[in-house]
Amino acid sequence: MPTPHPHSRRFAWASRNFRIQTAATVISGLGNAGAPIATAFAVLGNGGTTAEVGYVTAARLLPTVLLLLVGGALADRMPRHLIMVAANLFSGVSQAVLAALVLTGDIKLWQMLVLSAAGGAGYALYSPASGGMIMQAVPQEHAARAFAVFRMGLNASQIGGAALGGALTAAVGPGWVLALDALCFLIAAALRFFLEPERAPSPSGGGMLRDLREGWREVVARRWLWVIVLQFSVLVACVNAVESVYGPAVADARLGGAGAWGLAMAAYGVGLVATGALMARWRPRRILLIGNWGVFLFGVPALALAAEVPLPLLVVAMFLSGVGVTVFGVNWMVALQQEIPEEMFSRVTAYDELGSYSLAPVGTALAGPAAVALGMSGALWACAVVCLVLSAVVLLDPQVRRLSRRSTTDAPVPVTEPAPTP
Repeated sequence: MPTPHPHSRRFAWASRNFRIQTAATVISGLGNAGAPIATAFAVLGNGGTTAEVGYVTAARLLPTVLLLLVGGALADRMPRHLIMVAANLFSGVSQAVLAALVLTGDIKLWQMLVLSAAGGAGYALYSPASGGMIMQAVPQEHAARAFAVFRMGLNASQIGGAALGGALTAAVGPGWVLALDALCFLIAAALRFFLEPERAPSPSGGGMLRDLREGWREVVARRWLWVIVLQFSVLVACVNAVESVYGPAVADARLGGAGAWGLAMAAYGVGLVATGALMARWRPRRILLIGNWGVFLFGVPALALAAEVPLPLLVVAMFLSGVGVTVFGVNWMVALQQEIPEEMFSRVTAYDELGSYSLAPVGTALAGPAAVALGMSGALWACAVVCLVLSAVVLLDPQVRRLSRRSTTDAPVPVTEPAPTP
């Protein structure tokens, strides 16, 4: 009998669904990394203002917030791979239309708003299904390694996508970057068509509202979960304002334009990937305590931009931010897979994202007016301080500090806190 290749044994935990989903995520991530840069400079190149960049970004986030719960409930009721295919096709078509309008040079602000909103709707349907699928495809004993590898693949695409997006935007214009994003969505949809449900979702006998109430009870019964979701509701608003509005505006004004901001975003991607290799091997016991130390690094880019550092130091700041995102992200995925029942994965993921993104549309829409009222430097200092303060406050909660990694032989920890009915 032939001996299995060493690499085959090493990656025996990587199921077929895990490999396909990771590959599709890398491909769609490649286009998505360049699309925000292209969209921002499409608005600016069309005579738009910093405030209008914020409005277009908010238009994408608003339907995401409104439809995430619907996406979560559907993903725990229907085959997750089919939901992802449909969402990717929808996003690919909407981005193709946006690309065509930008390339013709005759696009209006309202068209950008509508098409950005369409992209947000596609993401709202895709994301809970994706989160449920990847957690279902990974054995718990290999969770940290698998989630680190998954995020390394996704994050590696951020490096190439951001650098390529910035370079193409500067060289041939934003329309071609948006066209590339559309193509990546369509390829990802084709790959995800071949995913197979490993275990069929088991919804309750009630309707969608009952499913959502059950998901809500899972969330509010775990203080560590909703405390961090509340933290991220404000944190994500600040980070999005910096990355989607203030960063491109500062790069356009004094750092050399789209290419410079693409380089900064690529450095962020390098931080993500480099730390993924560490997290594939590191198994910290206090998973949320260590994860939240990474959150302290989220505000470093705002500090760098506020201090008007030169481009090389901004690149370092973006790298450190990427390190923090991976340290938190891997530990957060381990915590969710460990503590949340499998049949609730997508619904809890939806509530997680809903809470985390709930204030993002407001934050990005107000980013321009805030820069006018406080000055660009004042708005950036405010974002940096908020990120640092929130990172410290969350560590006051004992559940966040004490939640520990369990071995696969440990019994699940029962939920003992009351779960109020909404």
